[in-house]
Amino acid sequence: MTESATARPIDAGVRIGHVHLKVADLERSLAFYCGVLGFALTQRYGTEAAFISAGGYHHHIGLNTWESRGGSPPPPGTTGLYHAAILYPTRAALADALRRLVEAGVPLDGASDHGVSEALYLRDPDGNGVELYRDRPQEEWPRTHDGGIAMFTRRLDLDNLLREAGAEA
Repeated sequence: MTESATARPIDAGVRIGHVHLKVADLERSLAFYCGVLGFALTQRYGTEAAFISAGGYHHHIGLNTWESRGGSPPPPGTTGLYHAAILYPTRAALADALRRLVEAGVPLDGASDHGVSEALYLRDPDGNGVELYRDRPQEEWPRTHDGGIAMFTRRLDLDNLLREAGAEA
């Protein structure tokens, strides 16, 4: 990669619009993403693909079995998606996601406070990494003495998350 290619910043309005996952079992994935996390089904292509979203958007997540029906997760030590991150608008909404996971018996891989955000880490039924998180307001972000972002990783207190959001553990 040339220096000029990395020196020119991308337009500040660019966003990641959706993630499309290869899954082994469409029904199992829909049960997780819609049944547990609460996404809504927006469109389905028979038994091979489905699109789901929050808030009526056309799709935030695509699920398909085109190349993966009955397949297994990639083995450790291979390349691929580390995780898809799902941004929640408030701490209360993130607490609701945690409550849904607890009620469904979905284990967490971790839970972290990064200073700029609070995050829950887990695996979907196909072993895909999923991060559920909420951003803190920028004025609360930890900063270095020269104004740079000073992210960190500390244990997220899950009981506190549920209590502060008015949820029951």
